[in-house]
Amino acid sequence: MKVAVVFDTPHAGWDDADFRREMAAHVEEAEYEVAGALLARGHEVVLIGVQADLEPLIHRLREFGPDMVFNCAESFNGDPGLDFLLPGLLEAQGYRYTGSPPLALLTTRNKAMSKKVLAYHGISVPGFRTYRPGEQVERDLDLAFPLIVKPLAEDASIGISNASVVSDLAALAERVTFVHERFQQPAIAEEFVDGRELYVSILGNGERLELLPLVEMVWDKSKTRPEERIASRLAKWDTDYRARKGIRNVFARPISRPARERLAAI
Repeated sequence: MKVAVVFDTPHAGWDDADFRREMAAHVEEAEYEVAGALLARGHEVVLIGVQADLEPLIHRLREFGPDMVFNCAESFNGDPGLDFLLPGLLEAQGYRYTGSPPLALLTTRNKAMSKKVLAYHGISVPGFRTYRPGEQVERDLDLAFPLIVKPLAEDASIGISNASVVSDLAALAERVTFVHERFQQPAIAEEFVDGRELYVSILGNGERLELLPLVEMVWDKSKTRPEERIASRLAKWDTDYRARKGIRNVFARPISRPARERLAAI
């Protein structure tokens, strides 16, 4: 197949040859690993980086004529909140592409909206409350502590640290204010669910879905305190912190058949 690998990049004006030089130098980027795997399988590949202008992307796609676009873009012009623009353009241009469509990206970025959609379909979600910038925390809060406080519209655990878990109203108010001031957006406070951190990836469309093997984030209990074992930004992305705390992503430890079946159904 002819496959275009599309991704966000800080390198304005770079073309396929520039990105391949970085690949040859073993620069670690997800899009380079994807392109390398596709090339190893015999596909014809072009790498297209997007920065602040969509015109070059439209031109290069039209010139290459891909059978499929592998969408690795996580932002547009440095703004992760605009990641939906890329699949939106691909749909408008009639290209087949990997990953979620624009509406899914918009819905899942809003943590309150996504929870309401899940709850409507009978999937259990923690109780939550949102706070617009400047809105005060009420004293008669109808939620059970501890709570975890997050920016409403970030992903990749941005804005989540060990300090995000709060145990009383004063700490809740302080953390909500921190989110408002630091991220200039609403905060969401959710009832904290203590449990295993499992990831379930899905391939396919409609009814033709394939669940990939379950992955679990695990902590070395000899190197971490119980309150440190949350999927914070550091726990997910900081390699030094992960090594220091013994954090690994592994194929999930034994899970009972009923639990696996429930995960698959959800």
